Amino acid sequence: MITLKKPRSGDILVTLKRYAGIIWMALAAFGVYLMVHQAAVEFGKNPALDTRIFWYTIIPIFTPIMFGLGLFGYYCFKGEYDRT
Repeated sequence: MITLKKPRSGDILVTLKRYAGIIWMALAAFGVYLMVHQAAVEFGKNPALDTRIFWYTIIPIFTPIMFGLGLFGYYCFKGEYDRT
């Protein structure tokens, strides 16, 4: 269960961080989906070895980056970066 810290009243930046966290989590999920989808399209269109090598290199590099973006968004949404 996610517990959110209560933002101080009138602190617009805290609210903005929460919404930015939601956007970053969605962007990370969409980025992974788009990457895998594009790889599948490229494999179907041109199943040559160089296409497979390219995507087998790109996906393991960018998936952890997208995971980190999603984790950062989760922490922003949860309120870990609020000043106390």
